[in-house]
Amino acid sequence: MTEREIQGESADESSVAGAAVALSALALAACGGGGGDSSTPPTQNPPPVVPPPVTITDAEAARFLLQAQFAVTDTDVAAVKTSGYAAWLTTNYSAAPGQAGVAWLDSRGHNSITIEQKYFWPQMGDWMIWNQLLAGPDQLRKRVAFALSQFFVVSLSPIDGFYPPYVIGAYWDVLCANAFGNFRQLLERLTLNAGMGFFLNTKGNLKEDANGRQPDENYAREVMQLFTIGLYELNADGTLRLDASNNPIETYGQSDITNLARVFTGYDWDYLANGGTFTNVAWHDYDVPNTRFATNPMWFNPANHSNLAVTFLGTTIPANTPGPEALRIALDRLFNHANTGPFFARQMIQRLVMSNPSPAYVGRVAAAFANNGAGVRGDLKAVWTAILTDVEARTVPAAADTMSGKLREPVVRFVQWARTVGITSTDNEWIIYDLSPSDNALGQSPLRSPSVFNFFRPGYVPPNTAIATAAKQAPEFQILNETTTAGYLNFMQNVTRNGYINVKPTYTALLPIAHDVPAVVAYLNLRLTANQLSTQTLTVLQAVLVAFNITAASADANKLNMLATACFLIMASPEYLVQK
Repeated sequence: MTEREIQGESADESSVAGAAVALSALALAACGGGGGDSSTPPTQNPPPVVPPPVTITDAEAARFLLQAQFAVTDTDVAAVKTSGYAAWLTTNYSAAPGQAGVAWLDSRGHNSITIEQKYFWPQMGDWMIWNQLLAGPDQLRKRVAFALSQFFVVSLSPIDGFYPPYVIGAYWDVLCANAFGNFRQLLERLTLNAGMGFFLNTKGNLKEDANGRQPDENYAREVMQLFTIGLYELNADGTLRLDASNNPIETYGQSDITNLARVFTGYDWDYLANGGTFTNVAWHDYDVPNTRFATNPMWFNPANHSNLAVTFLGTTIPANTPGPEALRIALDRLFNHANTGPFFARQMIQRLVMSNPSPAYVGRVAAAFANNGAGVRGDLKAVWTAILTDVEARTVPAAADTMSGKLREPVVRFVQWARTVGITSTDNEWIIYDLSPSDNALGQSPLRSPSVFNFFRPGYVPPNTAIATAAKQAPEFQILNETTTAGYLNFMQNVTRNGYINVKPTYTALLPIAHDVPAVVAYLNLRLTANQLSTQTLTVLQAVLVAFNITAASADANKLNMLATACFLIMASPEYLVQK
C-alpha cells in the first residue's frame, strides 16, 4: 500500500421490484448535514448545554438507542425516558461485558486439535462475530466496538495458518475490552495484538542489515495515516489547516515513515506465554500449537530490533533505546498529536450518528477527547458521551432536510432486524458465513473489510448525485450500487422469513399481535425507524399487510409470512435506510 492510497417467500415479486426502486432512489436522497473545510482556526466555545427535556418521548428514546446500539428494547426505552441520555450511558458503561469472542470459540470446541485439522478453518471466525453482534447482551459495547473495528481495521479475510478464528477473535476482544477505556491504551494493545501484527506486518518485522534489508513500513504508515493523525494537518474542529497558498499541509513524509518503522521491529507471535504449548500429531511432520499465541501480546526479541535513532514528527528517539521504551515514546507522540482527537472524533460521529457533522460538533467531541473534564486525554467514555448527547445528535432533522443523517450500513440493518424480532441459533453454533458477496448477500460482513481502508472511505462522495452537488459526504454509499441493492433485497426477503441455516427469527413479541395490523406497524415503526416512516409509506405498508387477512386464529405460518413482509418492506424504504 502506498502512502497516499485512498483511504424468499415473504413478499411477492412486485414488492421486491418496488422496494428495489425505492432503495436505489437513495442516491438522490442523501444523508448528512453541515460540515465543510476552513483554513481559519476555530474559536473554542464551550459546548452548548442541552437542557434536559421535560419528557423524552418513546420516539426520541428509540432514535437515541438506534445511534448508541444496534436495536431498541422496551427496557432501554423505559430506562432512557426515566434517567436521560447521559445517565443511561453511564449505567451501560458499567454493565458487565458479555461472553468474549475467544471464550465463545472455546465453548464450542473450536480449539480442538484433531485429524480433521479444523484449526486451519477460518469460517468459525464469522460464526464468532455474528454471535457477538446478534446475541451479546452488551449492545452499547458491541456497537462502539464495531465502529472501532472500522477505524483500527484488521480483516479475517487474509489471515491464514493456525486458528484464524482465534486471531480475529482476540483482536475483537481487545476492541471490546477497551471500548470504554483510554485511546492510548487501546492503541498500544492493538499495536501488539497478534491479528494486527499479521495484518500489517509487524509480526516478524526485522531490523535493517548489511545486505540492504530495511524494516517493513506498513504499520508505520497506517498507524499515522489511518489510526491517529491522518494525511493532513487539522484544526481542532477537524477542518483542514491550509498553508499560505491555500493548500493542505501534510502531516508526515517518507522520512517519518522510514524512521518510525524501526520502532516496530523485533516483534513476533508469542507461542509459549500464558500456557502456550505445542502438540505432536501423527498427521503432520510438525507440531501444532494451542491458541495462546492469538491472545498473547506479541513478544519482543531485542536481537531483531533496530537500534538506530528514530526521528519522526519532530520527536527523536535516541539510538540504542530499548524497544519497549521506543514504542512508548512513539505511541505517546501519536496519541498527543493535535490531529488525533479531531481525526478520530469525526469518523466516530460518522459511524454512529451522521455523515456530515458540523465543525462545531467535531470540535466539541475532540475537546472531550483532549480533556474528559478531569484532565484525562483519550477517555473513550467521554468521547461516546460527547457524540451521543451532543445537540446535533439529539436534534431531530426537519423532514425537508434530505441531507441529514447517514445511510445505515448493511451489517447494522441485519443485526438491528434480528435483535428487534428475536433470533436464535438452533444448535448455538451461529452458522452465518461471510456475507460480503454483493449479488446474493449483504455486500458487507463484520471483520471482513476488503482492505485496511475499511469498507468505505470517510470522505467518499457519490458522483453525479445531489449529495455531490451539495458538497457533502456519504461514506456508506461507496458500497451501494445496483448489484448490492438487489443483493440486499433478495437476501433480506428470504432471511426475514426463513432465517439463515440454523439461525432463525422467532418474532416472539409480534406473533400474539399479528392480527392487529396497526399494532404491528406501530411496533416496527418505533423500533426500526424511531417513528420516521412517512404517511405515504405507512399507508402502503398497512394496505399490503391487511391483504394477508390475518386473524387471531390464523396459522403461525401465515402470521410469520405477514410479519416477515412487514419487516422486509420497512427495511427497503428510504425512511428506514437513511438513519436520521
